[in-house]
Amino acid sequence: MPASQPRSRARDRNNVLNRAEFLSLNQPLKGNQESRSSSRKQSGQAGAAGAQNTNPKERRQSQQLPEEDCMQLNPSFKGIAFNSLLAIDICMSKRLGVCANRASSWGGARSMINLLGITGHGIPWIAGTLICLVKSSTLAGQEVLMNLLLALLLDIMIVAGLQKLAKRKGPYDINPGLLDYLTMDTYAFPAGHASRVAMLSKFFLNHLVLAIPLRILLVLWALCVGFSRVMIGRHHITDVLSGFVFGYLQFRLVELIWMSSNTCQMLISIW
Repeated sequence: MPASQPRSRARDRNNVLNRAEFLSLNQPLKGNQESRSSSRKQSGQAGAAGAQNTNPKERRQSQQLPEEDCMQLNPSFKGIAFNSLLAIDICMSKRLGVCANRASSWGGARSMINLLGITGHGIPWIAGTLICLVKSSTLAGQEVLMNLLLALLLDIMIVAGLQKLAKRKGPYDINPGLLDYLTMDTYAFPAGHASRVAMLSKFFLNHLVLAIPLRILLVLWALCVGFSRVMIGRHHITDVLSGFVFGYLQFRLVELIWMSSNTCQMLISIW
């Protein structure tokens, strides 16, 4: 026994792990365990405090989220009817877009349909009204032409404002032309050509003495211009129909603010 004790002491001295620089490897990491446990406790306490500090409104909102999802998954009858009508409008407008591009069934007639649409554009009508106003020599003619010019300017501004609000695109991806950019007619709803021809036809029928055949041709011209916008894929059917309605409302507005002959003469003298 006394001989074995000095041998064990010699072995301990010769062991490399018993040196001072390696003693930390043989000891358990008490500090790390304590820090981990303390961090877990702190995180648990912070989570409990956050749960206590949450407002009752936020809790109610979190509880109501599943109900809101259910409401979106189960729309009302009005929503279903509106979406169905919108889908029918898009489908019918695409089918009637027979001149939307060169590869369409009536692609060869696209240039003629575009020419028909130009007859309802705002720029040619404003230019023609100004030319007639300069050459007119009667007070009655100048009065009618000044109010017609007012109606055309109101039509451009009202349609441009409504299109900016709606921002509805047409059934086909067709870029607007130069004249469309000049009159800010860049979106689909409402159709600017349809509102303009409806307003013009009603204006001429009300303020010009025309024979019955000319009245019929005027109405047919307005309908053809509106329908041509659907054929080239620029507008939906509802865009054209709403354009007719807005055109009639614009005519009623011009009738309400009709400028008298004296007012027109004053504006002409200033110009």
